[in-house]
Amino acid sequence: MSRQILVTSALPYANGSLHLGHIIEAVQTDVWVRFQKMQGHSCLYVCAEDTHGTPIMIRAQSEGILPEDLIARVAEEHKADYRDFLIGHDQFHSTHSPENRYFTDSMFERLQAAGHITRRSVRQAYDEKAGMFLPDRYVRGTCPTCKALDQYGDSCEACGATYTPAELIEPRSTITDTAPVWRESEHLFFALGHFEAMLREWVKSGSLQDAVRSKLDEWFDAGLQDWDISRDAPYFGFEIPGAPGKYFYVWFDAPIGYLGSFKAYCDRTGLDLNHYLRPDTATELHHFIGKDISYFHTLFWPAVLHGSGFRRPTAVHVHGFLTINGQKMSKSRGTFITARRYLDHLPAEALRYYFVAKLGAGVDDIDLSLEDFTARVNSDLVGKLVNIASRCAGFVARGGGRLAPALADATLYAEFTAAAPRLAALYEARDYSQAIRDIMALADKANQYVDANKPWALAKDPARAAEVIAVASQGINLFRVLMVYLAPVLPQMACKAAAFLGAPLARWSEIDQPLLGTPLADYEPLALRLDPKQVAALVETTGAAMATADSAPSKPLISIDDFAKLDLRTARIADASAVEGSDKLLKLTLELGETRRTVFSGIRKTYSPEALVGRHVVVVANLAPRKMRFGVSEGMVLCASDAADRLFLLGADEGVTSGLPVS
Repeated sequence: MSRQILVTSALPYANGSLHLGHIIEAVQTDVWVRFQKMQGHSCLYVCAEDTHGTPIMIRAQSEGILPEDLIARVAEEHKADYRDFLIGHDQFHSTHSPENRYFTDSMFERLQAAGHITRRSVRQAYDEKAGMFLPDRYVRGTCPTCKALDQYGDSCEACGATYTPAELIEPRSTITDTAPVWRESEHLFFALGHFEAMLREWVKSGSLQDAVRSKLDEWFDAGLQDWDISRDAPYFGFEIPGAPGKYFYVWFDAPIGYLGSFKAYCDRTGLDLNHYLRPDTATELHHFIGKDISYFHTLFWPAVLHGSGFRRPTAVHVHGFLTINGQKMSKSRGTFITARRYLDHLPAEALRYYFVAKLGAGVDDIDLSLEDFTARVNSDLVGKLVNIASRCAGFVARGGGRLAPALADATLYAEFTAAAPRLAALYEARDYSQAIRDIMALADKANQYVDANKPWALAKDPARAAEVIAVASQGINLFRVLMVYLAPVLPQMACKAAAFLGAPLARWSEIDQPLLGTPLADYEPLALRLDPKQVAALVETTGAAMATADSAPSKPLISIDDFAKLDLRTARIADASAVEGSDKLLKLTLELGETRRTVFSGIRKTYSPEALVGRHVVVVANLAPRKMRFGVSEGMVLCASDAADRLFLLGADEGVTSGLPVS
């Protein structure tokens, strides 16, 4: 029976670039959605930019632009990153939208009419110089418990103590570095405790993982507190109806952004929105989130939905954090890897596969070990999966290019297809790591079949040409089954494989019948081995790429002897062009005296190619050539950045001759 499923993943905040922690969640969600679609279900995946709050407002002010301009720019960057990681959103929207405003206002008004909104005064830190109330995280000072310096206004990173900003010793505003004063302000609260009985019943319905249910029991035992859903002006967000100068707290309208995005999809396609949102609907609502925001999604969000007259989530699927080489992502350690930085160096599907091979159904943290990543991708995708097709395709091509009219081993094919129900159950349960282990075990059997039947040996005898085609055709059919199983994980490879096979790989049921007597297209490589040096460079150079002017000292001091090793020369930019497949890189052709060099530079967002031609720049001329995904870079054009991460090319005086050293 076909299911109707609405799926979301957490909204990325429009205050910075996506990193690999965002990508692991998007991949987990995307694989589940693609699997459901391959089962013939109607499964829609919506997401949006999370655009409101003080950080957005302050960053826009620091750049001298409107918040709307900031979130529009970041949204384009995020959408490009998701697209290039093959994330198939059916709708990617924004919380700063008419659709989200509609739901936010209407849900608040329903909650207020039902008596779930209260008002009372709160004592808050106020920055007199900035003229604004300060969120807890915009106040820093000395921890009142352990006396650790420079701690946030809500908790201490050194000892774990929690407190209010008023309890900090010598608190300071992070905006103006002045001491805040304390003022009373009336705020609006959502009475979460009104929904305790409903939430306890919902938690027992199988909607959550065991570890998450256990955590909720702790929160229930501690007592459900009223939730402050308002913030004082100035604040970038939606003003609360009937409360001038008060704005909805970003965490109130952000989850509502799921509904706003879905409304935009329904308005665009004519789908019945209410059919999905009614409490008595047979449709499903699934949220994929990280464990750090489970409190909002497993307590506040179901309560807000229920209190507004909408259906509760069918399930909230929580995953753990991502570490890199066993460490938290860190700019100073070089392990804070943005999505775009990865894409500028390595193929998306390699990381999709590795993440899926590590993701289970629980909330355990996932480690991206770069050494293991390289070995796993090269072994599984290249050495096992693609190896089957590449070994067999040539024999079929030399034998006329058409598959055999019958399977050489129908029993083995049946063994492969018999795995479909078990693998489907594992995908459904999000136990991807076990599914990958099972699929790779089948890949081993397929390679063992080819090894045992040795088509290369059979091909030496022209009289056995039919046997060669039969063995190769069997291998191709086993490869096809494996590609169907992996299509949710490797959608781009599946499309290329379908073109090679001359048959679709869009449904789980494609494998019910083998491919017999049909022609194959010319085989093109479906995956390439990862270069360990290129993978290692992803971390080695990230620290420099992510360093900003306000992170000093970002690197150890160097001596004059270290600096003297650099051969800095002036160069003329003879040609510049955008690099296809990268939103960051420009390909520069540099004239250094009588020679020319190609350099890839990550300045595309600041400089247009046509504006660079003819300019003189400073280049590190003795930097070892570096092989990148798009070619070999033979030097480095020098840039500087400011506290706002704006880039500035280091230029040379007018009239300087290219190729001369810089003194």
